Amino acid sequence: MSQALHPLPEAQLAPLVAAYARAGRQRAVQGLVVLAVVLAGVVLAAWFIDARPALLWDRRGQLLDYFGRLLTLTEGSHTGGWVWQDPGEWLWGWQRWLTQLGDTLLMAYAGTLFGALGGFCAGVLGAANLVRLPWLRWCVKRLAEFCRTVPDMVFALLFVYAFGLGPLPGVLALAIHTVGALGKQFSEVVENIDMKPVEGVTSSGGSWLEMVRFAVVPQVLSGFTSYALLRFEMNVRSAAVLGFVGAGGIGQELIVAIRRFYYNDVAALLLLIILTVVLIDTLSGRVRRRLLEA
Repeated sequence: MSQALHPLPEAQLAPLVAAYARAGRQRAVQGLVVLAVVLAGVVLAAWFIDARPALLWDRRGQLLDYFGRLLTLTEGSHTGGWVWQDPGEWLWGWQRWLTQLGDTLLMAYAGTLFGALGGFCAGVLGAANLVRLPWLRWCVKRLAEFCRTVPDMVFALLFVYAFGLGPLPGVLALAIHTVGALGKQFSEVVENIDMKPVEGVTSSGGSWLEMVRFAVVPQVLSGFTSYALLRFEMNVRSAAVLGFVGAGGIGQELIVAIRRFYYNDVAALLLLIILTVVLIDTLSGRVRRRLLEA
């Protein structure tokens, strides 16, 4: 049987209403402060980079002119027309470009694979709930920070100087940067696992490696794989850029075309890279969703 709720006396209700009003005013003030800080940061950044609206508007024609050159044929029977009017002339080197694109994909795959293995080790050794040695966790985390803080382009330049031109410097640069990025993400995943299976394996006499194998890996495998696939997408784009410094792949052909003002070749190479990245993003996104659902 339902009972009617009696209203609070005015003496008890008034302090509650006043406290609620004060909390609302505090939230409003905090929101205004955050908004003011964000706007101040935008203004400061715009001043620092000299982002003047008048300058952007005055130079818009040069930007549009460059894109127009990319999409206008400079040779062949359709000279002066759009590139898609003569696909044979536009994509004249597609066989060689696809080979170089394959080199880029293999470079990204190898760098992601080795980097994910290293990131897994760094994630496990840097997790506070698995490793009780503070100095070891500190060293692992600082090493991961170093790997992801130094740009992969810098690593690629160092390895090109050491090992010469080719895919090897690109693979090493991507692997090191991937270790740093995935090491932090993996560590956060491991620190949020259920510790009951860990305690069960440990109490039954299992070693630390057995505990990781049978109590940790089954809980985090889907998350690890999802992060690794996301990193592979990013490494495909990075591998194309690493070709600018001689690390092989389609990026090396792209920088040559840019320097020689081969506008049609630049547009064709960018088209291949964009289509490849879109395809990889779509396929890996589906795999990640299935893993997260599982």
